[in-house]
Parts: sequence; structure tokens; C-alpha cells
Amino acid sequence: MAGFLDRAKEQAQRGLTQGKQKIDEVQAQRAGGDLLKKLGAAYYAQQRGSGSAQDTQQALQALESHIAAHGDAFLHGGDHRG
Repeated sequence: MAGFLDRAKEQAQRGLTQGKQKIDEVQAQRAGGDLLKKLGAAYYAQQRGSGSAQDTQQALQALESHIAAHGDAFLHGGDHRG
């Protein structure tokens, strides 16, 4: 009985770890999408004359930092890592 309980505990822990990893991945993809939207908004504002090149550059740098840390899967809709 103890062996069964140990295996069940291991499987439960593995499931929790995998669930947390998936949540972290989804949150990183959402954050990447938000940064991409901010870059688009900054670029649009710059082109319309109400934004600056500096704002666009800052948004681009934030997006590139996010991609370096979390990959670029959110850009492709798949599970690619860059």
C-alpha cells in the first residue's frame, strides 16, 4: 500500500509541476502579445505624428527582451522557441 501511495504522490506532484509550467507559458505568451500590441500602437502613433521614435524603440526593446527570456511562440501561434 505504501508503494502505491508513493507513486500516486509522485504522479500528483508531476501533474502540479506540469500545470504550473503550462500556466507560466500561457502568461508569458499573453505578456508577449501585450508587448507586441504596445509596439504596434507606438509605431502607429509615430507614423501619425503623435508619437516618437523613442517610444517605438523602447517598445521594441521591451519586446525583444521578452523574446530573449521566453521565446517567440506567441508570434507564430505554435510552440517555437527563439
